[in-house]
Amino acid sequence: QVQLVESGGGLVQAGGSLRLSCAASGTIFSITAMGWYRQAPGKQRELVARIISGGRTNYADSVKGRFTISRDNAKNTVYLQMNSLKPEDTAVYYCNADIRRQWYSEEYDYWGQGTQVTVSS
Repeated sequence: QVQLVESGGGLVQAGGSLRLSCAASGTIFSITAMGWYRQAPGKQRELVARIISGGRTNYADSVKGRFTISRDNAKNTVYLQMNSLKPEDTAVYYCNADIRRQWYSEEYDYWGQGTQVTVSS
């Protein structure tokens, strides 16, 4: 089994900062990419930021310059540093990872349970 466990969500005022963490555990051979998605009420889930094993990153235009994604490969953990938060950043944030459990197995997509981020105006 593989689990992604997120932490770090909460309530913050506009202009504030939060740091999300997501740790992958279980039988893991390799992780190609890890990322963060978010879903606001009544909206579709959207990509926030993603980082691949070589360190290349990509961000949603709405968070560029404010959010930073990073990864600790030794700990199978991905972080999302969120600065200058806005009310429109309010959403449930989900961790995602592309994981190969054994050298011979296929890569599968795994999701965390989600963590709420609420930004008050």
